[in-house]
Amino acid sequence: MKKLALVFLAGISFASAKAQFQFGAKGGLNFATVSGSDAGDVSTRVNINLGVYARLPLAEKVSLQPELVYSNQGAGFDKGSIALNYLNIPILLRYYAGSGFAIFTGPQVGFLLGAHYKYNGNSLNAKDSYNSGDFAWAVGLAYKIPSTKLGIDARYNFGIANVEDRAHTGMTGSVRNDVFQLGVTYTLFSTGR
Repeated sequence: MKKLALVFLAGISFASAKAQFQFGAKGGLNFATVSGSDAGDVSTRVNINLGVYARLPLAEKVSLQPELVYSNQGAGFDKGSIALNYLNIPILLRYYAGSGFAIFTGPQVGFLLGAHYKYNGNSLNAKDSYNSGDFAWAVGLAYKIPSTKLGIDARYNFGIANVEDRAHTGMTGSVRNDVFQLGVTYTLFSTGR
């Protein structure tokens, strides 16, 4: 088993030596809502996401892209909204499809930073009504603008975990985060070819 692990690590090291490691910043818009049996009649809430990413080469056209992202999510409803602020950590497998395009997918773990209901101009802390963690699956498409350090990133984060704290709310159903993100990436640092 140790020999197999060493061969695997040596393969990654060889691929990394020939490929490009990148570190960058990202930001954009969230088009967020919630789904599930306890979600009720909700609408899309538009807000921001900001973060950093690294691209670690695994093979010629494949890289691992971990990210650290502040994401303002939630949903709108009649006369108000719920703001759910997360620190999300997606771990994405990225495939370079050619002509500047890449596709990616992977799991995302989120940590709840804050939750606030806004209704008729009033704000109420609602953090106790939500679980401290979240789990989602991301799928997306990226495009690197030629001869620049800029890229465009579009993804959908499918909520998998129930984010509602049933012990606090007394509800028996579920609420899941669903977020479409559209943003810009900027490569701050790059090595290799």
